Amino acid sequence: MKIAVFEVNQLEQDYINNNVKGADFVFFEGQLNGELIEKVKDAEIVVNFIESSMNSKVISKFNKLKAIITMSTGYDHIDITTCQKRKIAVYNVPHYGENTVAEHAMALILALMKNIVKSVERTKHGNFSLEELEGLDLKGKTIGIVGMGSIGGHVARISKGFEMNVIAFNRSKNMKLAKELGFSYVKSLDELLRKSDIVTLHLPYNKATHHIINKKNIKLMKKGSFFINTARGGLVDTTALLWALEKGIIRGAGLDVLEEEDLVKEERQILNKKIPLNEIINVIENHILINRDDVIITPHNAFNTKGAIQRILDTTITNINDAVSGNKKSKNRVC
Repeated sequence: MKIAVFEVNQLEQDYINNNVKGADFVFFEGQLNGELIEKVKDAEIVVNFIESSMNSKVISKFNKLKAIITMSTGYDHIDITTCQKRKIAVYNVPHYGENTVAEHAMALILALMKNIVKSVERTKHGNFSLEELEGLDLKGKTIGIVGMGSIGGHVARISKGFEMNVIAFNRSKNMKLAKELGFSYVKSLDELLRKSDIVTLHLPYNKATHHIINKKNIKLMKKGSFFINTARGGLVDTTALLWALEKGIIRGAGLDVLEEEDLVKEERQILNKKIPLNEIINVIENHILINRDDVIITPHNAFNTKGAIQRILDTTITNINDAVSGNKKSKNRVC
């Protein structure tokens, strides 16, 4: 079976090739384009990432196509309607970084509440004074999780290990999960903001969630509370966040994302250098947030662990094997 794989580096190519039997692979480091289609139009399976558009026009060029496998969670670069009409199976990577991102969120919380960054910087300069380094206990604090999906669930599990009180706001309520993990849902986002010592965001970014944290509701947060965002920058109005920091409403913020990164749809884009990183870096370097002592910014790195990247590859291999064998019960099959 001929399989065309796009947007993979040499190490990824070797790993896939060594773990799939009975396939004739054609690998490309670049994204799918018209010139490459001519070379692989007889492929039965196409494996790609989000930069390789699989619209109806592109799909029509493949005369033997049986499956499209994307190495991403999102699949809006694939024309699902056309695939359904042509009975082409579509697979994605639905989960790979839930615990990874949750752990990073907790790392930011600990760094802020224990003054880790300030402590390290001081000692590097030979200053062992404890002045202004007094931290806070997590035990007994209330953490408000906005978005109780897979990542939010992991944050809840970790937080209970620190003996924290956990509340959540989500569009739908999974009462079974709430009972299992020992957290409670609040009726509104405003209620969560008022009650939480720490607020952490774990939502997708779309029109409905754009600036879900804004000047109108950020003022409801407890004075001296902490704010964490490892989801998407566009969820937060940066002007409102700066205002809340300056007013002392928020004591500290831990951010792995900024508004300027809204062009990032999938984290793996960063590793593949498919976005103009220099443009983002130029903005961040001049960003007023980065110079504040009460803000910790990491470079959209929450997802970036050896384990998470490995899970993307392993899930992709599973999907390829399912497509080759015709397994219609694959848990990662979209259609």
